[in-house]
Amino acid sequence: MMQGGKLLTVFVCLVSSVALVNAGDPYFYYTWNVTYGTVAPLGIPQQVILINGQFPGPNLNSTSNNNVVINVFNNLDEPFLLTWSGLQHRKNSWQDGVTGTTCPIPAGTNYTYHFQPKDQIGSYFYYPSTALHRFSGGFGGLRVNSRLLIPVPYADPEDDYTVLINDWYTKSHTALKTFLDSGRTLGSPDGVLINGKSGKVGGPNVPLFTMKPGKTYKYRICNVGFKSTLNFRIQGHKMKLVEMEGSHVLQNDYDSLDVHVGQCFAVLVTADQNAKNYYMVASTRFLKKEVSTVGVMSYEGSNVQASSELPKAPVGWAWSLNQFRSFRWNLTASAARPNPQGSYHYGKINITRTIKLANTKNLVNGKVRFGLNGVSHVDTETPLKLAEYFEMSEKVFKYNVIKDEPAAKITTLTVEPNVLNITFRTFVEIVFENHEKSMQSFHLDGYSFFSVASEPGTWTPEKRNNYNLLDAVSRHTVQVFPKSWSAILLTFDNAGMWNIRSENWERRYLGQQMYVSVLSPEKSLRDEYNIPLNTNLCGIVKGLPLPTPYTI
Repeated sequence: MMQGGKLLTVFVCLVSSVALVNAGDPYFYYTWNVTYGTVAPLGIPQQVILINGQFPGPNLNSTSNNNVVINVFNNLDEPFLLTWSGLQHRKNSWQDGVTGTTCPIPAGTNYTYHFQPKDQIGSYFYYPSTALHRFSGGFGGLRVNSRLLIPVPYADPEDDYTVLINDWYTKSHTALKTFLDSGRTLGSPDGVLINGKSGKVGGPNVPLFTMKPGKTYKYRICNVGFKSTLNFRIQGHKMKLVEMEGSHVLQNDYDSLDVHVGQCFAVLVTADQNAKNYYMVASTRFLKKEVSTVGVMSYEGSNVQASSELPKAPVGWAWSLNQFRSFRWNLTASAARPNPQGSYHYGKINITRTIKLANTKNLVNGKVRFGLNGVSHVDTETPLKLAEYFEMSEKVFKYNVIKDEPAAKITTLTVEPNVLNITFRTFVEIVFENHEKSMQSFHLDGYSFFSVASEPGTWTPEKRNNYNLLDAVSRHTVQVFPKSWSAILLTFDNAGMWNIRSENWERRYLGQQMYVSVLSPEKSLRDEYNIPLNTNLCGIVKGLPLPTPYTI
């Protein structure tokens, strides 16, 4: 298995015998050791989180329907979890790796994830979901390739590269956590990284990627950062957008792309310029002071340095909004299944429920907290999913503490678990409202949704006339511009407990997240898998016998 052109060790055992039992879907086994290490991404030595000694972590390369088994050894001094951003875990929220579904892996122990990117393709990433561990690393690329029998709407690239871009702080995750716990905010980031490195124009930058003249390459660009939208561009080269978070899109060329926190794009880049080095640039957007970095992309056999004249970033968020509106679903291309993406006519389905989620900021006991519709979520000792599965929900949380329509003016924040019931297989409209001057982005686990509109001002039902009901892109993370709203549509057909969260990790840590409980009334294996036998039990369910398993 390849990672940026390098061989990644994969432990595969009993593939043939296991695959026979599971209708031909192969198994791939990995062992990941999570440790602390010292690196200096911005020139200052600091503690980071390594996976198998790597920062960022190893690139996870899979194919639709493969079974992925990862034994994670937590060698940190704190409980730890990994989540797989964008993977839907059909019928299997047990593997989602967030604190609402899973007990964290205690320090000095291990836990084995087993998931299957069922009927999915695309560009994603993984990262730590516990505390502020993401601020110290532990993240890596995650790609799901199409099966050979499914046609892809472009020729096979010469190679496939993962580009992880993110803002970065030089303080440790524990120091940053202390800041937030004391009521302070983090402020602007100290720098920007490309694949864990920060380069300087004219500096001794080792090329991150190499291209052969005349060949075309795929670059999977993911913003794995904490709060900053990042604009990405390559000196002298166009980027042909082909895929976005699991959806093939209409193939337009772009000089630069605004990648909001948590989002991923796949582009094709052709080595059609003079053979020399070129800078890739990643710079922050919508902050008072721009922070940027460069990385080198080199033509094979060339020693000519890159020009010091960098392509400029766009200005203002109206440009970004217009770019979002240019993204279109490729209706004729097949994704993970043979049928064309456009055969699913989401625009003709009746909306059964509208949920408006307004981001909220206030002081609680003199400290800043964030929330949705006046409720600031707090994690529970017993994961919400475990409490629900063991039929002990009433001892851990209350359902529906927020209403579908937020109050016109929210003056206080209630700190408690925020869990909303959504009826299985209903088609729902969710409107994210951002009443602040800062950029926001929101992610939904377990699903992809149609991002049908994003506009300035306040949402009203009449705004539905502006929805894209034909070819909006199906994705998992949506941006919400300042003083604006964004609307998404989806069918809640994946039973489980699923996290809706701000991708601004400071806001998420301080309560701007919630969970949706999607229960199948049948309690059947057709709709949801049983709890894995290796599940860690904690809180009030620790030591209890497992409930009666579901059957067909």
